[in-house]
Amino acid sequence: MEMIKVRIDGVEVEVPAGTTALEAAKLANIDIPTLCYLKDINEIGACRMCLVEVEGARSLQASCVFPVGDGMNIKTNTPKVRAARKISLELILSNHDRKCLTCVRSQNCELQDLSQKLGVDDIRFEGERYDKPIDSFSPSIERDPNKCILCRRCIAVCNNVQGIGVIGATERGFETMVEPVFNMSINDVPCINCGQCIVACPVGALREKDDTEKVWDALNNPDLHVVVQTAPAVRVALGEEFGMEMGTRVTGKMVSALRRLGFDRVFDTDFAADLTIMEEGTELLNRINNGGTLPMITSCSPGWIKYSEHYYPEFLDNLSTCKSPHEMMGAVVKSYYAEKNGWDPANVYVVSIMPCTAKKFEAQRPELSVNGHPDVDVVLTTRECAKMIKEAGIDFLALPDGDFDPALGDSTGAGVIFGATGGVMEAALRTVYEVVTGEPMENIEVHAVRGIDGVKEAEIELGDMTIRAAIAHGTANAKALLEQIKSGEKEYHFIEIMGCPGGCVTGGGQPIVKAKTYMEKDPKVVRAKAIYDEDRDLPIRKSHENPSIKKLYEEYLGEPNSSKAHDLLHTHYVERSVY
Repeated sequence: MEMIKVRIDGVEVEVPAGTTALEAAKLANIDIPTLCYLKDINEIGACRMCLVEVEGARSLQASCVFPVGDGMNIKTNTPKVRAARKISLELILSNHDRKCLTCVRSQNCELQDLSQKLGVDDIRFEGERYDKPIDSFSPSIERDPNKCILCRRCIAVCNNVQGIGVIGATERGFETMVEPVFNMSINDVPCINCGQCIVACPVGALREKDDTEKVWDALNNPDLHVVVQTAPAVRVALGEEFGMEMGTRVTGKMVSALRRLGFDRVFDTDFAADLTIMEEGTELLNRINNGGTLPMITSCSPGWIKYSEHYYPEFLDNLSTCKSPHEMMGAVVKSYYAEKNGWDPANVYVVSIMPCTAKKFEAQRPELSVNGHPDVDVVLTTRECAKMIKEAGIDFLALPDGDFDPALGDSTGAGVIFGATGGVMEAALRTVYEVVTGEPMENIEVHAVRGIDGVKEAEIELGDMTIRAAIAHGTANAKALLEQIKSGEKEYHFIEIMGCPGGCVTGGGQPIVKAKTYMEKDPKVVRAKAIYDEDRDLPIRKSHENPSIKKLYEEYLGEPNSSKAHDLLHTHYVERSVY
């Protein structure tokens, strides 16, 4: 690799040839402001916040796209640079909806941060204001064009990361808008509700549909028995909303906070993840042994499911018929749990705390119901959960560690790793191996399926059987994998697909990470490490060894894939048009 030397604000650094001025400055511990920049995703130099002065150049350069040369002298803090950045920022602010106090992104807004850093205490330009209606028809995502700053980060994520492209830039000049085609609602295009556009947005132009008031109403209704469940990825991210380091595990504090909010029972979706493994693992073996449709593809990710329904309906028969874990939990709560306690399911209200915006859409599917009632009544994101804790005046950091309520709060390490890409596959293999061979797995940590490569492959020997497996995360990677299968280039028995890059740990409902942070650490890696650490710390790490799962089958379901299990825990999917 060719190395070159460059001087930035008098600091000499050695960098690989092709390094941008922005990256070189980072190595010299010099901070250059950015707004439209998103590492490896949106590097277009559009916002002009990262301008620098290059000795010998006729004009200022956008450092995020400007490659440095050997011996180059760059200045990031001259009067000319500061003035240009400030003017650009004031022009962006001139027609921005500046209702910061009531904005969902207040105090976590990159535009707000820049205004403070660049000393904008007055706006010299008053532009014509947008007055566009808010698009709130989707059950998952709201779009406020009046707050959009045309950074195009959402467009880049939707196109380049997810490979979908349901939003783009329309019109020209001042009339430019970021929106779906033909001024349609996000609800009327083949959006998969993954919410990756939300976590990419630097302002409040995109946000999840806020369902916290529904939950407050339920908690204050004396006729309802309100149950809450939390997904595995929430416990390794919720702390970030309260100023804790990324990847801090807050399982116990989370349980205590939910109990103080007034929930009657606090259950763990990891229990249902263990249940999913029992059902899905049995389904896989049945398909392999009885000539069923292969490869079988996991059905835990609602964003991926909707993607398949829109773009790859020919693979619907390949999808596992298992409901996702939180929907399984809802079905068990409104049947087994309600019956054991003598409650009418109509008066049992299930709230899911999820890292995912697509779960909001999923909960409204008519296919996901039991006893005539929806499995799950309301889905809140990790961010919405934090909002409720803050509204209640709970000092999260000072909370003691609580424990999930027993039975439906009991889980294993296999359940918790569902939160990371490859986790469902690994959890399934831990159980399927022992079912097939009758012997304990020597090393239950299957590192071949871990990591953040877009597509991973593994071959696992199960006695006389070899399972060919693949893992993909992010729908652009899923598309590449499915095309290889369609062409006959690849053959597998079992595939795990997660709609979001990195899996649930970086779902669309997780705490929003500012673009600068991505230059230092990757949330996909940091949060996944916390997931695997929690797995190692649990006394039981295989789903089939969960005593409460065994009890559920003995008392109620009979055996995995039984008729009763199918009625409660399995479903079907439907082909959807693209437009």
